[in-house]
Amino acid sequence: MAKCAICSKATHFGNAVSHSHRRSNKIWKSNVKSVKVKVNGGSKKMNVCTSCLKSGLVERA
Repeated sequence: MAKCAICSKATHFGNAVSHSHRRSNKIWKSNVKSVKVKVNGGSKKMNVCTSCLKSGLVERA
């Protein structure tokens, strides 16, 4: 799974706990998109999470 180039957000692992308290493995995948970003006057393709895109930390090309 991809990792955000800005905040390093990636996949998280843990346990899914049922009503009877049985545990199984659970994966939470971050919402990472591949977008064209303006870097040093040019454009570059980067993996960026949607929270960084929404907050304005990245300027899209």
